[in-house]
Amino acid sequence: MAKIFQVSARAGLTRVVEPIARTLLRVGVTPNAVTVAGTLGVLAGAIGLGARGHLVAGALVVTFFALTDLLDGTMARMRGGSTRFGAFLDSSMDRVADGAVFGAVAYWLATQGNRVGVAAALVCLVAGGLVSYVKARAEGLGISCNVGIAERTERLLIVGVGGLLTGLGLDWALTAALWLLAAVSIFTIGQRMLHVYRQAQRAELGVDA
Repeated sequence: MAKIFQVSARAGLTRVVEPIARTLLRVGVTPNAVTVAGTLGVLAGAIGLGARGHLVAGALVVTFFALTDLLDGTMARMRGGSTRFGAFLDSSMDRVADGAVFGAVAYWLATQGNRVGVAAALVCLVAGGLVSYVKARAEGLGISCNVGIAERTERLLIVGVGGLLTGLGLDWALTAALWLLAAVSIFTIGQRMLHVYRQAQRAELGVDA
């Protein structure tokens, strides 16, 4: 059910994004330019707003610019597919943006004396990196790894909702969102590792046969 909802949500977003992507391509904007602009926007929202305690504004800015990850991918597809450098740039900028988001959250929580929240943010930072690394490493070995309940967009939306609710006065919401995110990220790592293990076992059995 969660996967069906996830696919439906992405399909809905794609229908909104496609006209924007066509317009940007028509005026000469490249997918790589959108990737860099989106990362700079996330950095501004996370460091310039979130780390200073402007959680509502920070969450809205980060969420808006995080959605450019879907936009640049759509633009690349419309141009006939992503280039190798484009894929490399996109993955690298994602890691920069994620580090800024969770670093800013950890910093602000530390200024509030919220050690439990800081611990959750650090777990999310490490686990989020592992979620991406496991997939990249598997694909580097020729094994598909398109599984998991907490991909990057979902992770940013969870922390964004937590920040928004805390900014609106629900003090515990951000810490709760971070621990929820930590749990689903760790679960996703397990999902992907199990998936890769099964795929590798099938491949080895096929070779042996």
